[in-house]
Amino acid sequence: MASSSSSSSSSSPPPPPRRSVFDAAYIRAEFAAAGISPHFIPLIWKYVLQNPRCGDLDAVPSLPAAAYALLRQKFQPTTSTLTTAAESKDRTTTKLLIRLKNGESVEAVIMRYDTRLGKYDGKPRPGGVRSTLCVSSQVGCKMGCRFCATGTMGFKSNLSSGEIVEQLVHASRYSQIRNVVFMGMGEPLNNYTALVEAIQVLIGSPFQLSPKRITVSTVGIIHSINKFNNDLPNINLAVSLHAPDQDIRCHIMPAARAFPLVKLMNALQSYQNESKQTIFIEYIMLDGVNDQEQHAHQLGKLLETFKAVVNLIPFNPIGSSNNFKTSSEHNVKKFQKILRGIYNIRTTIRQQMGQDIAGACGQLVVSLPDERSAGGATLLSDIEDIRI
Repeated sequence: MASSSSSSSSSSPPPPPRRSVFDAAYIRAEFAAAGISPHFIPLIWKYVLQNPRCGDLDAVPSLPAAAYALLRQKFQPTTSTLTTAAESKDRTTTKLLIRLKNGESVEAVIMRYDTRLGKYDGKPRPGGVRSTLCVSSQVGCKMGCRFCATGTMGFKSNLSSGEIVEQLVHASRYSQIRNVVFMGMGEPLNNYTALVEAIQVLIGSPFQLSPKRITVSTVGIIHSINKFNNDLPNINLAVSLHAPDQDIRCHIMPAARAFPLVKLMNALQSYQNESKQTIFIEYIMLDGVNDQEQHAHQLGKLLETFKAVVNLIPFNPIGSSNNFKTSSEHNVKKFQKILRGIYNIRTTIRQQMGQDIAGACGQLVVSLPDERSAGGATLLSDIEDIRI
């Protein structure tokens, strides 16, 4: 009888794993069910943000007793762990490797910019050095873009909203973050619910980021673009276009087959008509693939009805197996000159940061075995400082 009783007790299911306090929908639902006011939640977030190494939540001040009991039972300050932080030689870039509770890892990158290098009304901007955080929304990515290191991983899992927010918590140990760009690992609009929830946390207390300083980059998930303005008003939308026609797009971005260029541009026009927001167009420059003069003219005509800023991105080699080469500086500048001079489209060239730690655009990948290219960068003006 005793052994039967022992067997019965040992087979009881383990308690569910504790969740991050930054999983906003979950903690709000649990507080509501326990009859605890939700206004205490930002106080908890503020405490963890100011004490990122705290092991438990008992030291959060001024909570009701029921809140402490609930936090002990169901929550922990963060569910992810900062594994390593790699600094670029010029100290403008820090790449964070963050381990998630499921054992997978993602990367986030802190980029330090000098606002004085930007211009407004033809004059240098006031200010100084401040930081932008490039965050990941998924482990890996199912889009499979052939020029992107993350695409070599395939898709593994979505991040929770809490895991997205925790990247900012970890980064705050190294720098005061002013801007957040969803340009890290993954396709943000394929993790739409968590994305929206995370951004709503970031623009509220205690983070208080301005919506104008948050940018979401997408390859063009049309059904999500259609609801983006309603769910995330005043958030910047950047589109990884990378080609001026459907054939080239499908060649370098296999997922583009599901999002025909005509339908994508129609969705973007509707979005802009509704939101009145400038759209940022990201365009990676691939030698002999999409960087010729005719491509610049095609892109100019494609964007002639839009209020857009084009950001030309020099291709970053992602290992010895890649099939692409970086466009020459001459081709990049000629491309820019056509868009600016003939089509009057604001066009910038992205100055690369963090290449020596594989933290530059298109280089984020966990455990890619090949050597990445080395290089440095100087402080530069950021995309959020651009004004039309």
